[in-house]
Amino acid sequence: MSEKNNKKKKKNSQMIIRINDEERAQFIELCEALDTSAAREVRRFIREFIEKHDGL
Repeated sequence: MSEKNNKKKKKNSQMIIRINDEERAQFIELCEALDTSAAREVRRFIREFIEKHDGL
């Protein structure tokens, strides 16, 4: 991967969301059971959402 593409993918922003405590706990538990992280799954959701709705 070129240095330019590497910089483009750099994670340098944060998003704060509010979520119900119970839903958060369930989400974290499921992620752990699936050997993944909550952050990884949220990023995956965002990328898929953008891809699905790109061009609207």
